[in-house]
Amino acid sequence: MLLFGVGDVVYKRAANAGIAAHRLMMLQSWFFLATVVCYGWTTGTLHFVPASLWGVCVGLFAWFGFYNFARSLSGGAVSTCAPIFRLSFIITAALAILILHESASAAKLAGMALAIAAVFLLLGGKGGSVDRKSLILVSVATVSMGIASLFYKFGLFAGALPASMMVPQAMVVVTCSTIVGLRVDRGLRLSGPVLFVAPGAGILLSLAFVAMVEGLARADASTVVPVAQMGLVVSAIAGFVCLGEKASPGKLAGLAAAAGALGCFAFG
Repeated sequence: MLLFGVGDVVYKRAANAGIAAHRLMMLQSWFFLATVVCYGWTTGTLHFVPASLWGVCVGLFAWFGFYNFARSLSGGAVSTCAPIFRLSFIITAALAILILHESASAAKLAGMALAIAAVFLLLGGKGGSVDRKSLILVSVATVSMGIASLFYKFGLFAGALPASMMVPQAMVVVTCSTIVGLRVDRGLRLSGPVLFVAPGAGILLSLAFVAMVEGLARADASTVVPVAQMGLVVSAIAGFVCLGEKASPGKLAGLAAAAGALGCFAFG
């Protein structure tokens, strides 16, 4: 939760510094891969099985999600875009209940209702205060990440260990990010700001995903993923306190609704 929240703030700082999304994703992915390989090697869990291929699916959807999220921050506030992006747990929870037959308690249903209310409030009622392009990009990113999180559970059910899925995931992300980066820039162009920001972003996100997937190995996706995505509260508060973003009554009410939704999922 904390790592995801801090990672979102790093993304916004990168956008404020004018770092292009494709460059951030490319360099970040290299450090993501290095970190998860080190994790699997030190824990002795790099045992690849056919189910590890679910990590490839995770990688494709995760790369598409984070790439569009990074692009959305160029024209949108982190206190709005990050909470919407992190509400991808609605997709994950709904699919886990429908496909994996996880329990659909009254608390989880209440959590989904509160999450929808949170998005409405974060958008300022009608979404008129949000850049349209940023809204489209972050919406696409949200759906992509919701599906990616569910694929983790499929792989775990089929017998894969967390590290054995995350390494293929990272390899796919590295491949996609590098191809896009080289194609857009027509070569390798890494300036000073991206060299400073991307390594930290890659390490933060890799550790956040490791913690979440280890949690998924021990509990329902409709519980673990919402708790992990509580990072949206961390990033939104940081946006108000550290980045000087406006804390309107609507946004504060939206954050309260989001926290209530996550509480329903975690404790219901």
